[in-house]
Amino acid sequence: KYTLGLGQENMSFVGDREDINSICLSAVQNLMEKYNVNPRNIGWLGVGTETIIDKSKAVKTTLMDLFSESGNYDVEGIDFKNACYGGTAALFSAVQWMESRSWDGRLAIVVAGDIAVYAAGNARPTGGCGAVALLIGPDAPLVLEKTKSTYMENVYDFYKPQPTSEYPTVDGKLSVECYLKALDNCYNLYCKRFEAQNGTQFSLDSADYFIFHSPYNKLVQKSFSRLMFNDFLNRVGKTDFSDVESFRDVPIEKTYFDRDLEKAFLKKAADSYKKKVQPSAILPRQLGNIYCGSLYSGLLSLLSFVDDDFVGKRLVLFSYGSGLASSMFSLIVKSSLKPIAQTASVKAMLNARQFVDPKIFVKILEFREERYLSENYEPTGSVDELFPGTFYLVKVDKQNRRFYARKQKEVAKL
Repeated sequence: KYTLGLGQENMSFVGDREDINSICLSAVQNLMEKYNVNPRNIGWLGVGTETIIDKSKAVKTTLMDLFSESGNYDVEGIDFKNACYGGTAALFSAVQWMESRSWDGRLAIVVAGDIAVYAAGNARPTGGCGAVALLIGPDAPLVLEKTKSTYMENVYDFYKPQPTSEYPTVDGKLSVECYLKALDNCYNLYCKRFEAQNGTQFSLDSADYFIFHSPYNKLVQKSFSRLMFNDFLNRVGKTDFSDVESFRDVPIEKTYFDRDLEKAFLKKAADSYKKKVQPSAILPRQLGNIYCGSLYSGLLSLLSFVDDDFVGKRLVLFSYGSGLASSMFSLIVKSSLKPIAQTASVKAMLNARQFVDPKIFVKILEFREERYLSENYEPTGSVDELFPGTFYLVKVDKQNRRFYARKQKEVAKL
């Protein structure tokens, strides 16, 4: 089910010592320390998440603790919510702030993350946990291109109507259909706008890498082959499609679950997938679906597992959030990305993780379910198991106020 059916390898998760506030605190603080960013030089901070522990108070307000010592309380931005799309909404808003007359010359930070858990059943293996922090500023090595497309629609493929539960309501088949339909619409509109803005047709040959929101890897594989199917329908690109002409007249609504069509284009796209997509899928296959952070963990994966500076390369990204909201956009690499990969140290972090038996994972989820939104509560999980520099929950008091501390970082010995 997990390795063959979903194409995943491992899943990250947390115990009761960590919540959405703590993992975002860790991500943002570590980002500022690694890049030697003065907290006073941050003028905008946005959070993309669908993990809700308070229906009023934003995660962003908790993150303001990181700026209090410097005296910086002038930080715009807030939380962005729509399933897995919040991180992309935050990114677009951060860029728009920097391009507006409101920009005061300071930097922006976007943090996208979630704790994805499911009730016992078929959906539980598609969980995960993580947060990715992005530093946005002028003269960046990665530049957002003008070409962008969006597709939004009112559907109930995945949603969380019960405020007393972490678990979503999921229509798995509908969610896959919605994802692929959104992908079709975003890609075709992106291609249309790219041609209008650049005077040349866009196809899979026009970009060096493609990065997808990754609920699970098999859907990423299908998504890339789906783009090739669209190139086939649009008669663009260098690929020889003579052996799949029989699929040209299949009604679009019947193509989403046509096994023969799917197999044909998965096979045809296989070589391109290995080169253009597979490197960005390594980290998501290790973390599981981290919702808002999923797409950006794919970007970090690409930088970490390809030995290249990427200068001059075009990266196309597809962001999807159920309900639904989706966008396709592209980045151009202006200067070497190797320093980012070296600073992130993804491989070392993965190798340092603690692995547990799935039965223990199930028990931890049962414990989380029992204690979800509890008041006057002190977590029982061990702090010793956390990475140095990790923020963790100390207690929740009688008024449901949450208090955090940080595990001390190891000091290098001279």
